Amino acid sequence: MTIWSIILTVVVAIEFFYIMYIQTIITTSSKTSRIFNIDQKELSQKSLNVLLKNQGVYNGLIGFGLLYGVFLSPNSLEVTRLLLVYIIIVALYGSVTSSKKIIFIQGGPALVTLISTLF
Repeated sequence: MTIWSIILTVVVAIEFFYIMYIQTIITTSSKTSRIFNIDQKELSQKSLNVLLKNQGVYNGLIGFGLLYGVFLSPNSLEVTRLLLVYIIIVALYGSVTSSKKIIFIQGGPALVTLISTLF
């Protein structure tokens, strides 16, 4: 994997750690409210709060998976590409079901990174 691909993969991993932070640490904040376009009072509801925190854990694990793929896996390209494709598919789904901007915010960096691993 080229240094450029490694840097891009780390950037995508950081993005997913940030999403985890928003969903698990500052779940009821005004920033989370603005990003997800959900009223802060709704974010305080136990059921939604728990769902966001669970989703945050998944996003954090994607970040760890990407770092594992780049720095520790004997099959670094395979692991990294698999996770990047997964991210792109989930972003496509999110853009159809939730917000069009998800494909650009989450899918865009992953797509650019995936393409960089092909060269």
